[in-house]
Amino acid sequence: MKFSLLGRLQTLSPAQALVTYYAVAILIGALLLRTPLAVKGEPLSFLDALFTATSAQCVTGLIVVDTGTRFSLFGQGVILLLIQVGGLGIMTFSVYLFIYLRVGISARGRWIIHETLMHTPISSWRELIKGIFLMTLVIEAIGTALLSLAFVPRLGLAEGIYSALFHSISAFCNAGFSLFPDSLVGFRDDPLVNLTVMSLIILGGIGFLVIRELRQILTTPKRQKNKPRLSLHSRIVLSTTAFLIAYGTICLFFLENGHSLAGMSRLESFWTALFQSVTTRTAGFNTIELNSFRVPTLFLMMFLMFIGASPGSAGGGVKTTSLALFFAVLYSRLKGSPHISLFRRTIPDDVIAKALTLVILAVILMGLALFGLLIVHPQSAPGAEEREFLNFAFEVVSAFGTVGLSTGATASLGEWGKGIIIVLMFVGRVGLLTVAFAIAGRTRRHAPRYAEENIMIG
Repeated sequence: MKFSLLGRLQTLSPAQALVTYYAVAILIGALLLRTPLAVKGEPLSFLDALFTATSAQCVTGLIVVDTGTRFSLFGQGVILLLIQVGGLGIMTFSVYLFIYLRVGISARGRWIIHETLMHTPISSWRELIKGIFLMTLVIEAIGTALLSLAFVPRLGLAEGIYSALFHSISAFCNAGFSLFPDSLVGFRDDPLVNLTVMSLIILGGIGFLVIRELRQILTTPKRQKNKPRLSLHSRIVLSTTAFLIAYGTICLFFLENGHSLAGMSRLESFWTALFQSVTTRTAGFNTIELNSFRVPTLFLMMFLMFIGASPGSAGGGVKTTSLALFFAVLYSRLKGSPHISLFRRTIPDDVIAKALTLVILAVILMGLALFGLLIVHPQSAPGAEEREFLNFAFEVVSAFGTVGLSTGATASLGEWGKGIIIVLMFVGRVGLLTVAFAIAGRTRRHAPRYAEENIMIG
């Protein structure tokens, strides 16, 4: 039986292996959260434990029970471990373990790491994985130290440091889990908390290799010849991220200036708009009650959640590079150019096709999920259908983008509704194309090509 199971695992395609690893981690986490040691009071139902484990492992942040009051220290530790494993990637841990045991990296491990972290080949896999772990520990340690300065005076030494550690890991992994019932609303006017959490979210959302390239550039002496330069991938990620943060902040500020931001000082309004613009893309923290936002603002947030973070990062969504490629395709086609170019570099056609396919699949999946939620949810009271539709649409985009923001629909989900959101969170974290490849099986390299024939478009 043991050899048969190992044999089956070895025959899995890389995509199937990645899906299996994530699913097993979620199941183990759900079983641990189901134990009496993990909760205060009555044990969770298996569905609620599975929902929480999936949300933590997929670094989403959607919750059906309050993390700080419902879970014990052991339960919070399980959630934190799932967040860390999900943020770094389950195979990153596995490959690091193989390196530590000097077993070596298999072809499957290289493929998964390449799909998760890489855009160009590197010379040393060992240095890559070790660098990721060291960088993560350093960033989260600095975040913990800075947040402790704000949390310890309010909560005491032990609880303050623990809360700082929890929120530092949750922020860097773009998870959005908080020990406070109101997330970070109580720290809305605290510049230290705002800047620290936003910095952690941005660093966790741009991708490990982008941080690595930035560090190499910043630490290289100015007089050295052949200085390292940012790759095309890093340029696209950094420019698109900066644009989305600025665009979201400006729009949120002007849309809500006379509404949810009314009564705040200019500085507090700016902090709130900036923080929400950063966290909406994939993190899931909030410093203001989302139900106070106007409908156009919620629609803007759905757009930001749909885009999400960057490839090779802890976040979800269709990724910033897909947005950049989408506009590059649009611009090139309007100019009549046969090639897609960014920063004086031509993008391969297969990369363009992959990005467009990802966006189309994401829209179809979210449409089906929203349709399913509306079917399984009990009929609403007359007059409440429009707001409920918006709440469920917001919930669907938040789950797929592994964001974790909610306007309150999570608490009203039934069993089937929770199941739909669980699937969305899982697919959003593992990756739509990875799940599609896992279902479809191995790729056919020599597919038949038939005669061409044109059709009408538009």
